[in-house]
Amino acid sequence: MTGPGQAKDAKAAAMRPDRGPGWTGGFGALSLFTCCVLCLTLWAIFVHAPIEQRMGIVQKIFYFHVPSATAMYVGFGLSALASIAYLIKRSPHWDALAVASAEVGTLFCAIVLTTGPIWARKAWGVYWTWDPRLTTTLLAGLIFMSYLVLRGFEGAGDAERRFAAGLAIVAIPNLFIIHYSVQLWRGTHPTVITGRGQGLAPDMQPALAGGFVLMLCVVGLLIWLRTRAERSRQRLRELELEAAELGLAEGKAY
Repeated sequence: MTGPGQAKDAKAAAMRPDRGPGWTGGFGALSLFTCCVLCLTLWAIFVHAPIEQRMGIVQKIFYFHVPSATAMYVGFGLSALASIAYLIKRSPHWDALAVASAEVGTLFCAIVLTTGPIWARKAWGVYWTWDPRLTTTLLAGLIFMSYLVLRGFEGAGDAERRFAAGLAIVAIPNLFIIHYSVQLWRGTHPTVITGRGQGLAPDMQPALAGGFVLMLCVVGLLIWLRTRAERSRQRLRELELEAAELGLAEGKAY
């Protein structure tokens, strides 16, 4: 039999985040691999890849811009899938993953919408044009910014979480529109890495491939960290509510 003190200790241990070998080993290995990929990618971009004749050094933004867009897809897509799982199972684990992925996806969306205009100024002569891909990307960013604002309310309850999950799910069709907008509608955005584009020079391909691997590693690390932070916040909130209930019960007893 276990006494009250042992029960409390067991419950406290269950509420603490797990920092076993799976956390330290896996995260450390991924971090080390990401650092190696970072060094190789920077060398490939700034040393191995040639300078584009028409746009010059500004073209090298391409190696950050396009992989960041892929990382944005991963963040937003994972947030939408986790939101679906949360609505089905009502598990706080899926809710934490949805929030973390939405935040990371929004971060990379901001990188895309920042690097894109810098590149566009040299390529098109203007920082912004209402191209279908640019417009739909901005729309995705606004949807998930609304998601984060809704989740940022102090003491957001189940209704707010469910409504925010609905926003993430609504954004799924727009992600496909972003990807296929260049093929569906004629715009100014290039189609370099599609079958209809002109393709890349062989010396440029390692830099782009390294950029994709690097951004996927970074998005994985950020979502991993942010999910654990969100789960810790959820546990802390649960403990605060339990403490408040115990305080009220003690007050009534007196």
